Amino acid sequence: MSSESADGGPTQWTWEVATDASEAHALLCASDGHQAARYGMTAPVRSLDTTARRVRAGSVHLLRHGAEAAASFTLSPEPPHGMDLSVYPPAASPVYLQRLAVAPAHEGSIVGLRCLRRAVELAHERGADVLRCEANPDLQATRRMLDALGFTQHGPTLAENGVRRVHLQKIVAE
Repeated sequence: MSSESADGGPTQWTWEVATDASEAHALLCASDGHQAARYGMTAPVRSLDTTARRVRAGSVHLLRHGAEAAASFTLSPEPPHGMDLSVYPPAASPVYLQRLAVAPAHEGSIVGLRCLRRAVELAHERGADVLRCEANPDLQATRRMLDALGFTQHGPTLAENGVRRVHLQKIVAE
């Protein structure tokens, strides 16, 4: 996947572990705001302190298009705060996918899919047996991608404070 840079050459796509919490947080908030407007929802309130903690832990993975932060996700062995783990079947080494964000300029491209594939690849490399996440089922494109990649829903669709969510899991161990 490439396009032209300002000098006419191809613009490169590269993965990195995020080091700039402000940049990662701005991308996350821009993505949240765009999705909220698109689907008529309220954007979640995000904490820069939480983003900074995740960046310092090396958990935030960033996809760049040239110098631009195009997309990101967080991958961690720790479940998100408040996640109900009882809905999932037992697993020896789960890894948790959180905070998938795509810059509004890249919506409709395969950037989100690239993030999900990269998360599955990293989870497998780290010895995880499953990759777990929560998703808002009203974000239809995201849910279709997760389903297409083999994520399955565990437990009911939950609704809290006007936000719906589902628990999903994909087996990544061979």
